[in-house]
Amino acid sequence: MTLTAQSILEQIRTLPPADRLRLVEQVVHDMASEVTTPRAAAPSGKDLTKVDLPFVRFAAGTTTMRWASVRSFECVSYRISGRGKQLARGVADNPGMSLPRAIVPGRRYMITRRCSERRFFMRPGRETNNAFIYCLALAARKTGVSIVCVGTLSNHWHGIVVDKHGRLPQFLEHFHKLFAKHQNALRGRWEAFWASEQTSVVELVKPEDVLGKMVYAIANPVTSHLVARVHHWPGVESLTAIDHNVPLTATKPIRFFDPENGDLPDVIDMHFRRAPGFEHLSHVEYSKLLRDKVAEAEEKAAAERREKGKKLLGRRGVLSQHWNARPGTREPRRGLSPRVACKNTWARTEALQRNQVFIDRYRDARADHLAGREAIFPAGTWWLHRFAGVKCAEASATAPPS
Repeated sequence: MTLTAQSILEQIRTLPPADRLRLVEQVVHDMASEVTTPRAAAPSGKDLTKVDLPFVRFAAGTTTMRWASVRSFECVSYRISGRGKQLARGVADNPGMSLPRAIVPGRRYMITRRCSERRFFMRPGRETNNAFIYCLALAARKTGVSIVCVGTLSNHWHGIVVDKHGRLPQFLEHFHKLFAKHQNALRGRWEAFWASEQTSVVELVKPEDVLGKMVYAIANPVTSHLVARVHHWPGVESLTAIDHNVPLTATKPIRFFDPENGDLPDVIDMHFRRAPGFEHLSHVEYSKLLRDKVAEAEEKAAAERREKGKKLLGRRGVLSQHWNARPGTREPRRGLSPRVACKNTWARTEALQRNQVFIDRYRDARADHLAGREAIFPAGTWWLHRFAGVKCAEASATAPPS
């Protein structure tokens, strides 16, 4: 039997709801990191095993999927052709899958993602800096996510954001996809731009946690001993814009983006909102508080260099690095990947318990759904609500963000 895109669609639609749910989960998991190359049209009516395309499009029932890899299609083909009797069986028990996360409006997060193999694909430069600001501002405008601050290095970025409307996954997808495509066009690459592991998303529980992570993100080039002061960094840094209460402005990049596309702005501003919990401060007080904290980090890094005899790479050294190079140091592996950051022990315990309650309710609802029983997933369920149309509890059933 020759499987085509159309035949796969038809067979998917005949699956029972529980099996279709498992299939959606599997494909979503497979496609999670594969959004770095330009879109390609679906190979309608063609033998998928003979088509060498990076991405193909398909729908599961009434749910339209985004872009899945040929590998995902092979996985689907195997399961629905009769050769794989257990249709996506065991997905829930797969230790390689991440725990579900509640996406609740109003929560604050620190975002971190690094480039593939730690290579310097984000090495500062006029086009790279402009594209980073443009893509991030565009994603924020599209999803309503507020940017508190950002910090970049040559091979990763940090951002502190407020997810006002519960659309964080869309924000991350849109930004990472657009920026990766631009950078691949800039570098003449076709392979994965981002590292394969999931984006680090850490919930920041209290205002002091937000401030602490802001300092970490902004001062990262200094604490990594690349430059002595934050304003010496040749890449994107947000301290100066926050200090002067002005946005970072970018123009539509000349690479990858269609200059004739009127739906995309020619110029866009990236505004930085006040960190939650500090609204009572005037701008002068807020700016001074942040500058003083960053200055402390700069002095601490300078003291470490003096004590250990470390040398700065310097602005010129950063710019002279080849974009395909990588650090010579060994990367730590198999470490913890926290989901919550909170200095207050009791508040941290409460946040962890709240997350565990969500996970327990999610698992119970999923078990009911797969068994054919009526299931109501907890508020904050995002992927299955969007892709499989499962029912969710009202937002009031979930504890409000701390």
